[in-house]
Order: sequence, then C-alpha cells, then structure tokens
Amino acid sequence: MAVRVMIVDDQVMVRAGLAAIVAAQADFEVVGEAGDGAVAVGLAAQVRPDVVLMDVRMPGMDGLAATERIAAGAEPPKVLVLTTFHQDAYVFRALQAGASGFLLKDAEPAELVAAIRVVAAGEAMLSPVVTRGLIDAFAAGAVTAAPQAGNRLAALTPREREVLLGVARGLSNAEIGTELGIGVGTVKAHVYAVLSKLGVASRVQATIVAYDLGLVRPR
Repeated sequence: MAVRVMIVDDQVMVRAGLAAIVAAQADFEVVGEAGDGAVAVGLAAQVRPDVVLMDVRMPGMDGLAATERIAAGAEPPKVLVLTTFHQDAYVFRALQAGASGFLLKDAEPAELVAAIRVVAAGEAMLSPVVTRGLIDAFAAGAVTAAPQAGNRLAALTPREREVLLGVARGLSNAEIGTELGIGVGTVKAHVYAVLSKLGVASRVQATIVAYDLGLVRPR
C-alpha cells in the first residue's frame, strides 16, 4: 500500500516542490496540501494521511500548534517537521507535541524520501545537526519531559526499560532486536507498550523522557 502523504507549507512553490518529490515515488501518494495550520488540522482528519510534512513558521496557526492538535487525535499520522531554522525553539516543542521527526529544508530529495519512509515505519527521524542541538538542550535543561512521565516510568517492565534505552540511543527496531536477542515484532510490541505507559505519542517523546529522567546522559 502507498504511503499517504500530506504537505503543509505556506509557500506555494515549496509545496509544489515537495509534492513533486513525493509523487515521483511509486509507493508514495500525495493526499492533500494545506497553506496554514488550521486548514491542516481539518484536512488531516478528512484525508487520513500516514505522514504529514509540516512547516514550522506559518501565518495564523503555526506548525507547532497544528502538530499538537493533529498528534492529539485518534490514530494520528506521523508528523515530519520541515524548516530552515535548526536552532528554532519551536523545534523542541514540536517534538514534545508529538512530531516523529525533524528535517531541514535544505536536505537533498533523497534524504526527504528516506525520512518519510523512516517515520512511516514508526521510527524517529532527526537530522544530525538537530540531534546535536537536541542533546545540547537536554544538557542545558531546556527540554523537559511531561511531569507525569517520572511516575509512569515505574510501570515499565525490565524488558520495556531496555527497549526504551535502545530507543533513546537512536536504535531502530531491528537494531534493538539484535542487541536484545528478540524479534522485530516483539520490539514493536514493547515500543507500543512503552509509549502507552509513559503517556507519550512518539519515540522522540520517549527519548525526551529518557534523557530528562537521567536514564541516558548526553555525551
């Protein structure tokens, strides 16, 4: 089945370029476009995309608010944030709001395609420069987990805690499975349980929890 992609950006030419890249992939389908966050929220509920390419800075409702609302819905799509501002504070807040990844707009088309595939598969996607900034933010205390996350950590089983550590280290499900000696399907089940018990919506949010609670230390 094709990966259903929705594109959100206030610049028409940018949307057209992204749509062309997406449509060129045989297993991708552009199911909708929006020029602001408010329209994006309604359109996402209507067309039910698998992945939303979300601009951060837009007039009216910005990408942060739109990501929060989309991620709060039932069976939400994955949100891949695209922007030119890799140090923008909105980035971290968008990740906490439920975005599954972040990519700079100057990335190559092949990088964008790969990123869509990654988040569509349920993994987290951060460009290297953003990963560095996110780790620096953890170290500075600028990024914090939800207040209730610490209490929910105790609900994790020992195996689920091991899987959480793998997620926080940026490992894929396959890599976690190899490291722990379990199948990918089992890893996926554990990841789902971890997200549910921590009350977070994505692997990125789970990573924030792990760093904020000291389970993983910035290097």
